[in-house]
Amino acid sequence: MLTASGRGHVGAAFSIVEILRVLYDDVLKYDAKNPRWPDRDRFILSKGHGCLALYAVLADKGFFPEAELAKFCASDGILGGHPEYGKVPGVEASTGSLGHGFSMGVGFALNAKLDGHKHRVFIVLGDGECSEGTIWEAALCASKHQLDHLTVIIDYNKQQTYGTIAEVQDLEPFAAKWEAFGFSVCEVNGHDVAALKNTLAAVPFTAHKPTAIICHTIKGKGVSFTERNLSWHHKTRVSAAEASSLLAALATE
Repeated sequence: MLTASGRGHVGAAFSIVEILRVLYDDVLKYDAKNPRWPDRDRFILSKGHGCLALYAVLADKGFFPEAELAKFCASDGILGGHPEYGKVPGVEASTGSLGHGFSMGVGFALNAKLDGHKHRVFIVLGDGECSEGTIWEAALCASKHQLDHLTVIIDYNKQQTYGTIAEVQDLEPFAAKWEAFGFSVCEVNGHDVAALKNTLAAVPFTAHKPTAIICHTIKGKGVSFTERNLSWHHKTRVSAAEASSLLAALATE
């Protein structure tokens, strides 16, 4: 995708790769050939700018041909710089306006509860968007309605586009905030596949309570020159040489 388009949010995608792999390999119920299957679990990537990782997983699972990846951000492709509902198979909500994916997910979960459906809702949030007021309004609503079939997974890489989370808007004590808003909370290494599998297999942690899983991650994880390097948060011009260097590094590091 980077080679074809020369652009993308690299750091934000690399920090959630293991989270998405575990969700789509071991946790979510879905049918790639029938993306609107009524009994599927719902997944929302609220931090829509991390869509490079989501698109790679969706293509790998057969939601659309892998050839579409080469048309990322192209006028004749379906894959935009943020996920778009109705255009990309497997995408449940258009996201990228940060802070709103969680509210939509709460709506999905409340609708399922009212209609007596058994599917679950999983949402991946960025830590930067957790300074948005809508996040905490949605958390209050999820707790009020005892949405224990809803799980929020926070990509806590502790950086955002123009600085660290601590500098821009410190979230600590982060776990205590989620607990105070009525969630059962667990913290985990977001790059430890086994730990992610065990944690996600155990949700909900408490009956009648929504779940929050705080994943401690590294922005740009997997390549030494992108890790914690804010210049790789978003690239508008990725050269062929840079893309080749990324691929070579992933093959060796």
